[in-house]
Amino acid sequence: MIDLDIRQLQSFLVVAQELNITRASARLHLSQQTLSTQIQQLERALGVTLLVRTSRGVLLTPAGDELGRGGSAVISDLGALTDRVRAADRGRLGTLRVACCPYATALFATEVADAMEAAVPGLEVELTTVRTPPEERDLLLTGAVDAAFMWLPLGDNRFQHAVVRGDRRAVALPAGHRLAEQDAVTLADLADEPVLRPDIYLSEENLCHWLADPRPDGTAAPRGPRQATIEDCLLAVARGKGVWLAPEPLSRWIPASTVEWRPVKDADVSELALVWTGQTSQPLIARMIAEVRAVTGWAAETD
Repeated sequence: MIDLDIRQLQSFLVVAQELNITRASARLHLSQQTLSTQIQQLERALGVTLLVRTSRGVLLTPAGDELGRGGSAVISDLGALTDRVRAADRGRLGTLRVACCPYATALFATEVADAMEAAVPGLEVELTTVRTPPEERDLLLTGAVDAAFMWLPLGDNRFQHAVVRGDRRAVALPAGHRLAEQDAVTLADLADEPVLRPDIYLSEENLCHWLADPRPDGTAAPRGPRQATIEDCLLAVARGKGVWLAPEPLSRWIPASTVEWRPVKDADVSELALVWTGQTSQPLIARMIAEVRAVTGWAAETD
């Protein structure tokens, strides 16, 4: 491949426009000797003669004429590429659409959106709220959003993810339940309690995590009846139909006067992740992961 010097090419294009070394050197703020040297170096690199001097200036050879026509396009394309590269570095890529369930992200979603827009000039972050993770999944798969905040595990290899937060688990108990007198409970305490299942789970793997199934001793978690929504699940808890395990932040945003929340000391931590597909801008995702972790305090090395 020929090693072309962009400055030499730019100088030649000015000469090709002016057809005069004196006028071209004045436009370029170069001495005539320096400009002539650049043209000679370009000719040596290409192995052709680009112009010939006359009493009135210079004339382009067929090779020079071809370079004059094609070189302008090269410089134009290079300038556009430079602009795109710099824009990508700043993240000027339009809009980043992010889906979230308010219960899971209410503590930080708007803060993250504001931080992204401040860190990436020209970017607009659109937050779309949905009620359940399956809705988030559908929006991702249809391309309606670029990313989503979702609880792991997903049990779906169509997505990529990065953990941005970890939360201990809590259990919703009926008011007056025998365990409500304790400050915290264990999974052994819940061994005989059927766990209710709102219709929000993405896969069997996802469901098993929320149920803490199997339990530490290898036994299966007792499965309670399915419920259409989280709200229906809490009503069923209040009526003594079972208990519900959830990440602790949800207990702060969906309280109920007839439900008692208690931390579960030995349940696995629930991890919240930023989730995306292969169609999403990777530089923007990388920047957003960093911004979310800065807000939540999650350490990347714990992934």
